[in-house]
Amino acid sequence: MKTLGLIGGMSWESTAIYYRHLNEIVRERLGGLHSAKLLLWSFDFAEIAERQHAGDWQGAAALLSAAAKKLQEGGAEGLLICTNTMHRMADEVQAAVSIPLIHIADATAGVMKQGGATKPALLATGFTMEQDFYKGRLARKHGMAPVVPDEAGRAMVHRVIYDELCKGIITAESKAAYIAEVANMRRGNDIDSVIMGCTEITMLIGQEDFDIPVFDTTRIHAQAAVDFALG
Repeated sequence: MKTLGLIGGMSWESTAIYYRHLNEIVRERLGGLHSAKLLLWSFDFAEIAERQHAGDWQGAAALLSAAAKKLQEGGAEGLLICTNTMHRMADEVQAAVSIPLIHIADATAGVMKQGGATKPALLATGFTMEQDFYKGRLARKHGMAPVVPDEAGRAMVHRVIYDELCKGIITAESKAAYIAEVANMRRGNDIDSVIMGCTEITMLIGQEDFDIPVFDTTRIHAQAAVDFALG
């Protein structure tokens, strides 16, 4: 089994979910007392969030790249950035190390293709919904046509992530708002699925809330990482 390096803490709420998924999947596949071989670098998320909202992506990339190097030096044989948004710096992080980075969008697109989904509603941070690094990769590399909420919808989805989910706050009101937003997006858009494109969103909604396929990027990313580790 290869050792995986996790760049986490963005937020720690979702990193804890990653840790559970990775260990559960290894146990499911190998049985007994098996668990994943992991190294974790966990950021103080405030330092990252400040750079995100200031548009200092170069500074954020430097922090993530330094963490990647330390994980490689510690023995990691593959890397995961445990957040969708910070895949904005995936190329910079990959360039900083010689071990492979397992990309969350590529893993998600692979599962979507198996199910025949091509036009997902993308719920994520404002950065992921509005910038091209994620939507563009899904479109250009994988032939997807992701749809994002309107301006008011994007603001609501983003606010819930940072003000609630990243702090471990889960409310029925926000759950209802997310479900209603997907319903609104489906009107006239021929949406065939939902991408939970922020790792914290899995805390709020899931497949049981919709009658179209829902893709949990956190679980999918963990599955791809275990495929690599055991391959």
